[in-house]
Parts: sequence; structure tokens; C-alpha cells
Amino acid sequence: MSCVLIIGAGGVGNVVVKKCAQLPEIFSKIWLASRSLSKCEKIASEVKVPIETAQIDADQAGDVAALIRKTRPELVINVALPYQDLPIMDACLETGVSYLDTANYEPRNEAKFEYKWQWAYHERFERKEIMALLGSGFDPGVTNVFCAYAQKHHFQEIHSVDIVDCNAGEHGHPFATNFNPEINIREITQKGKYWENGQWIEIEPMSICETIDFPEVGPRKAYLLYHEEEESLVKNIKGLKRIRFWMTFGDAYLNHLRVLQNVGMTRIEPVLHEGHWIVPLQFLRSVLPDPGSLGTNYTGKTSIGCIMEGIGKDGKRKKMMIYNVCDHAECYREVQAQAVSYTTGVPAMIGAAMMLTGKWKKAGVFNMEQFDPDPFMDMLNRHGLPWKEMPR
Repeated sequence: MSCVLIIGAGGVGNVVVKKCAQLPEIFSKIWLASRSLSKCEKIASEVKVPIETAQIDADQAGDVAALIRKTRPELVINVALPYQDLPIMDACLETGVSYLDTANYEPRNEAKFEYKWQWAYHERFERKEIMALLGSGFDPGVTNVFCAYAQKHHFQEIHSVDIVDCNAGEHGHPFATNFNPEINIREITQKGKYWENGQWIEIEPMSICETIDFPEVGPRKAYLLYHEEEESLVKNIKGLKRIRFWMTFGDAYLNHLRVLQNVGMTRIEPVLHEGHWIVPLQFLRSVLPDPGSLGTNYTGKTSIGCIMEGIGKDGKRKKMMIYNVCDHAECYREVQAQAVSYTTGVPAMIGAAMMLTGKWKKAGVFNMEQFDPDPFMDMLNRHGLPWKEMPR
């Protein structure tokens, strides 16, 4: 039985708290902290077990360290903004507490994410005899574990991986993002990238598109993006020759996005407005719907998985898919969240459970696929994200 400190009270934080509260035999005490104390208190009021709350500026490592000393958790679960990963990791190092996040660090002044900043912490975490688990969401996260599971049980070598992500839901708004608008728009407006034959190939944003047949959803137009799990899977999956990431976007979403880009609202460089410096994308975030509020009327499903091809255990060519389908309305009935928050929050809880029960335990900084996938895959089936396999 362990105390955990969850930092971040957005849509994902709401799910993490409520799923952890369902397992008191693992999560004996839960603290929830955020810049907005009212958001923490609202989530706490919706949970049947007592949740302690606190206000924190997660940009300040010293403040986070002070809160860790006060709450004395065994693990910090970071579901705040990616900009805040390093300050929170610094606080964990200072206090000797293990760390988990769902998305890798991204500097505020550049729309670029990669693991080099966090991987650089490995030796310091190792010397402190604490663990950092990176990217314990769905993609990254579950998709990494799907690849590790396929490598363990189905393939001698995996030669290609296509990570495919479809949200076929309808939320009723003209334009909204399913997670933090600032992070979402930065992600899809930067240049795309994929790995093939030992090198990274960069492309213009949204310049490559294919129609993919998603299980239980059907054919959808998907665009090639760069996503951080590709970077770690290249290092850890044997025999890999190509890896790509695909995500679906509707025409209405893309039309709105093009207009916003054309008028400068997706810029991350500050502009002077009536005597005040503002970042246009941050202003846009403040006027768009809160992703945590979308679940009320959300219908439809997400369909996310990995299509893998290579040499099977029998020595023959093999192509297969491991995937999950998640229903927005069912998620809302359980934890008052839409499926994109749910598919990120549940794996964060499971990753935390792996660490706290000792099933995944090493000193240092690690990605999901570096551990035994079997207990994680088992918990997916038991806690709301059942997975399936199919030939392709």
C-alpha cells in the first residue's frame, strides 16, 4: 500500500485519480496537486475515497520538492504539461522519490519533443536508486507495450511498425482538441518524421496521407506525424527497419486549423498586444473548449493500435495488429471523461501499479518497452482497455 502524488488536474488527471481510487490495496493514499486548486477539489468531490489536494506551480522544482516532503509519496505521477517534466524530475531527484509521466519533455520556445533531455537523467536516478518511467499513456505507452508483447510472443524480428491512432468520435463543437490545445496544435503543426533503414526522414507537416482500415471503425484518412515513442522503439525493438506514426483528422478540423495557422493564432513566439506580451497559441488555448469538458455529449469510439510485420516465431513472414477500441460514452459513464483522456489516464495508473507492486522495478530512467509486457497487458484487460489481436 502506497501514497502517490498526482500533479495535474486536467482531463487525464481526473481519470488517473478515479482509477487509482478503485485500487486502494495499491494506492492507499492519493494527493492531487495543480496550479488550480478548485480543479483538484472538484475531482476530489467526485471520488468516494478521501483525496487530499494542494496547489502547486509545477514550473518550480523547489516548490514541487517541498510538496513531496510534505506529502511523502512513494511515487510522483506527472500528468501536468510536458514543459514541466524536468522541474518535476529535478524535485524527485532532490527528494529521492520515483517518477512517472505520460508524455516527454518539450521546451516552451520550440515545438519539438524528444527524449534526450530526460534520458540524460538516467545515471542520476540510478545513483539515487529511484526509477523514472517515461510515457505511460496510450501513445506513447500502451503502443510501446504492444510492440514489446509482440516481440516476446509473436516475432523473432519485427521489421516494420505502423502505430495507427483514430478518434472517430463526435463532441458537437465546431473546433476542439481532445487534449491540451496548446500541446495538441504544437504536435501536429511541426514537421513530420519517420525512421527507415537506419535514418530519420523529415517531411512537411501533414504532407503524407493514407486511408487505413481501423478495427470497429472502418476506413479513415490518416496523416503521418512524428511521435516520441518511435524514438525509443527504434532503440529497443530487434530487427526494426521502419517505424511510422499515423493519426486521423476530419476535414472540418483541418480546415479550422489552416485558418488559425494563416492568421497567426498557432504561433508560439510572443506578440505585443495592447502593451502586453502574449503567445497567440496560449491565448487560443484559453478560448477553446476545455478537453476535460468534452465528455458530456461525446459519442463514437477511438481505435488505436500497432500494425507489425516481420519474422514470426515459426520463421515465416508474419503481419498482425494489436489494438484497443474505446467508447467515449462508456468512459463518461465510468469516470466523467472522454475516451482520449481515458486511454491516457488508465495506462498511467497501470504503470504506477507496476512500479508500486515491484513488477517493474529498476533504478534509472526507462521507457515502457524495456519491461515485461505481460502484467501490464493483463491489467489493461481488467481495468477498462481490453486489447485484441488480428492478422493483417
